Formats: sequence, C-alpha cells, structure tokens
Amino acid sequence: MTLKRILGAMALLLTPALAFAHPGHGDSGLVAGISHPIGGLDHLLAMVAVGLWAAQQQGAARWALPCTFVGTMLIGGMLGFEGLELPALESGIAASVLALGLAVALAVRPPLVMAVAATALFALFHGVAHGLELPDMSSPWAYAAGFVAATAALHAAGYAVVRFLPQAAAPLVRVAGAASAATGAWLLAG
Repeated sequence: MTLKRILGAMALLLTPALAFAHPGHGDSGLVAGISHPIGGLDHLLAMVAVGLWAAQQQGAARWALPCTFVGTMLIGGMLGFEGLELPALESGIAASVLALGLAVALAVRPPLVMAVAATALFALFHGVAHGLELPDMSSPWAYAAGFVAATAALHAAGYAVVRFLPQAAAPLVRVAGAASAATGAWLLAG
C-alpha cells in the first residue's frame, strides 16, 4: 500500500465528521463524540501517537496498547459523565502528549505491563475529559460511541502509517513523535 493510499484512507476516516461541522446534527451526541478527539490538538496527538507507538512494538503490545487506551478511556468517560474530576486533568492530558511523543521519538519498547499501565493512565485522563464535556441534551451512549470510534480510527491511522511506510521512512515517524513531545511540553508550560 502506498503512502498516497494511506493518506487517502485517513482522509476518508475523517470525512464524516467534517460533513457535520455545522450545528444541528449532533443532537444524539454521536457527532460531538466523534469531533471531540479530532478537534482537540492534545487528544488528536495523543491518540495518533498511541497507534504509532503500538506499531513500533512487537508481539502482544501491538494490539494491547490501543485496546487498553480505548477501554480505559471509555471507563474514564463514564466516570466523567458522573462528574468525577481528576486533579490536574489538563496537565495529565498534556503530559500524555509529551510522554507518548517521546515514546514514539525514541521507539521505546518497555515491558508490556509498564507500557499498558502508562497507556491506561493516559487514557483515563482523556476519558474523564471527554465525559466531563458531554454536551447538554446528548445521549451519553451515543457520545461515547462517537469518541470511541474516533479514537480507534486515530489509533488505526497512526498504526497504518508505521506499518505501511517503507522502512526508510522510519526516521520521519520519530520526528513526528519528537514534534508531538514538543507540543506536549508547550501545553504543559502553558
């Protein structure tokens, strides 16, 4: 699969959300759920980074990291629906952008249990943030389905970039990770 096809597929994944970019379509919460991870730079970078990082791994980590993120994020979303607020929520999200970006930039391969634990912690922060931002009059389940689907698509896009790029392009993935880490540092400082 060529890079052109991969980028085309990624664009198609995002097209449905763009079609509903104006008000009036999100009454169910589904569109709001889809657009939250895509519309926030911090969420977008972290979720693509999970896919990139998973693709750099070997064995079970390739599927365990994205699945852990999605599952824990959904639990965090439900906690957010109930009004749970984590201390330093925005800092935790910014730290996830920094840490996941560094993990990609350095192509870190920690033991699976450490990688899963870090991924779960980051996902909890993102999930609670999603849950706390449930739009008024929206179905929590439709909203959750939206942010879960968007997150899975972003993970898949990051994974596909690494798996289908020629090996010679691997340094570009590391540069993208470094740029994400720099953005995370900037978010933490701001």
